[in-house]
Amino acid sequence: MPDPAARDAAEEASAFSHPAVPPDATAAYGEHPDQIVDFHAPRDGGDGRVPLVVVLHGGAWRAPYDRQHISPFAGFLARRGFAVASVEYRRGPGLPHQGGTAPVAGRWPETFDDVAAALDALPELAAAHLPRADPLRTVLTGHSAGGQLALWAAARHVLPAGSPWRLPAPPALRGVVALAPIGHFERARELDVCGGAVDQLLGGAEAYEERAAAADPARLLPTGIATALVQGREDLTVPAEVADAFVEAAAKAGETVGLTLLEDIGHFPLIDPAADACAVVAEEIAQLAF
Repeated sequence: MPDPAARDAAEEASAFSHPAVPPDATAAYGEHPDQIVDFHAPRDGGDGRVPLVVVLHGGAWRAPYDRQHISPFAGFLARRGFAVASVEYRRGPGLPHQGGTAPVAGRWPETFDDVAAALDALPELAAAHLPRADPLRTVLTGHSAGGQLALWAAARHVLPAGSPWRLPAPPALRGVVALAPIGHFERARELDVCGGAVDQLLGGAEAYEERAAAADPARLLPTGIATALVQGREDLTVPAEVADAFVEAAAKAGETVGLTLLEDIGHFPLIDPAADACAVVAEEIAQLAF
């Protein structure tokens, strides 16, 4: 049996070994430097309309991890014939939390402000920068913390009344493919996923109960949006128990969520173009998009 930690390190090294893929265009959806979207045009050689995949990167909502590390994945999807929009958003301020070694995760409410604003601006931005993108075939995907944001963005129409991010109707999505998402806050807290990142995202443990109601995807069910999760069974970063808990919460709410569990796979192969798991992800997206 391979050493789990060694395998995890090797998988991470492979995922981060690819050079960043430059976008075909970049556009702002706000005035902050992080309020931008990278656009990758489809590389299928055709000229017809193609599905639009919106990508939200992970990194525990922390400042050191930006969209550059997921650009090889965005490029991979473009080579598969998708139009791709990779969203940047404000993350933790980069300072350790209470003497810890990891930067603070997320900014409340700015992280959520940005994701909502980006998704609201995307139809117009994509029309300008991805002319082949078909907005009626939009699929939202995200990895890890980005998976949480993808699930959340698809649930804005069921946010608590009075939420500034609430939509009056479901977003125009074919569906969501969440990759090892931090989709169930309570289970993630129990497992101390990413070193207390959930509490930090919401501004501290004392604010958790009030803010989780508008941020935890497991509390925003059912959505009526087709949803699939892809999860490595050997994930040490966001364990499969978190995905299981989200699927169970959906079932209790009367909604069926697809879950593809990949054997002998950890956290990072899901976004690694060199890994077979990445092809599985692309197929899951295609099943919703086409």
